[in-house]
Amino acid sequence: MDTASAEVAVAATDRNAKTYGNVVMAALALHGAVATVDARAETAPENGVIALRYLHYKDQQDVKVQYPYYTGAEGTTFKRITAKSPSVFIQAPIGSDWSIEASAVVDDVSGATPRYYTDVSGATPKPGMKDKRTAGDLRVNRHFSRGGVSIGVSTSDEDDYRSTAASIEGRVSTPDNNTTFTLGFGHAEDEIDPTNGVVVNEAKRTNEVIVGVTQALTRNDLVQVNLTWADGKGYYSDPYKSNDKRPDRRRQGAGVVRWNHFISGIDATVRAGYRYYQDSFGIAAHTFEAAWVQPVTDWFYLTPSLRYYTQSAADFYYDPVMDPNIYPRPAVPQEYTTLDQRMSAFGAITMGIKAEVRWAEWTGDVKYERYDQRSDWRSFGNGSPNIDNFRADSVQVGVSRKF
Repeated sequence: MDTASAEVAVAATDRNAKTYGNVVMAALALHGAVATVDARAETAPENGVIALRYLHYKDQQDVKVQYPYYTGAEGTTFKRITAKSPSVFIQAPIGSDWSIEASAVVDDVSGATPRYYTDVSGATPKPGMKDKRTAGDLRVNRHFSRGGVSIGVSTSDEDDYRSTAASIEGRVSTPDNNTTFTLGFGHAEDEIDPTNGVVVNEAKRTNEVIVGVTQALTRNDLVQVNLTWADGKGYYSDPYKSNDKRPDRRRQGAGVVRWNHFISGIDATVRAGYRYYQDSFGIAAHTFEAAWVQPVTDWFYLTPSLRYYTQSAADFYYDPVMDPNIYPRPAVPQEYTTLDQRMSAFGAITMGIKAEVRWAEWTGDVKYERYDQRSDWRSFGNGSPNIDNFRADSVQVGVSRKF
């Protein structure tokens, strides 16, 4: 979870975010996560690892404007969603050439959302929404002297949304093991069956590809570049939002650059990254992130981190405040339209701190992150002047052991 963006974490706690989630891309990205960027001869891990992790997430928003369907007073703070997510991860070698990885997670989500974010049973700003998701994945790795092949499958299930995915990835290194090339493919099939009865048995299919290279520049510097492309067809609208209609095809492309630099004098590691994203809905996004891994003692590490995210609005996004003096709607009805806050133009800052203890075969860590999102923090786009400020706090606690 350390490498997942806060924007994804926030979306994952909203039951409506599932209509544009992306399971396969996350699975493919795991092997190239910034914490594991490496270019060396590939062998099966010498030891197995079992890890337990628990995430507690809570978000809230400020009420800027008195909406006709919102009874809260202007200037108050509305507590929205709480999520509790225990998970387990296992990695084990099988002989000298094979290894497997498996994980499972259970998300318990509760809370409520103002009606302009959702129309679940005429939702009002009070507790009442509950959701539960179970998910798991399995990955089998075959290791060679200068490369490897991985095949993975994953599944996610909840009351109104089911997803299955499969992926295959190949890696090959140059003879000096300083450069590693990666090529991966994925396919996901999602079934949408909302509990409000508005939509029945809709589906979505997505094909994805990732191409990447990892280069050891010096003894202390690693650089990784990944390019991803996804083409999805099917149901992308949000059945829990009024007048939400989106195209039935979405093309998504992204480019990621990561750099790890080891500072030998103080044994610290700097991790920096940049990601550019663009899709056929008209959204363009930039993500800048950096982390500093500092050993305090031989067994205690601190990692502060900072991330800035900004995106433009979808071509068919309109502000939920229907005041033509504030944000006019088109005179002629459009084929597609959405009031989804996540498709507006906004900026977000995530600050985090992680403390880690390593002792013999054991590792324990605690990580806190604070996410703040505001429309006027965007770096481009018109934004949405009346979208409420949004913020979230998350705490992750984990423990792992080699065996």
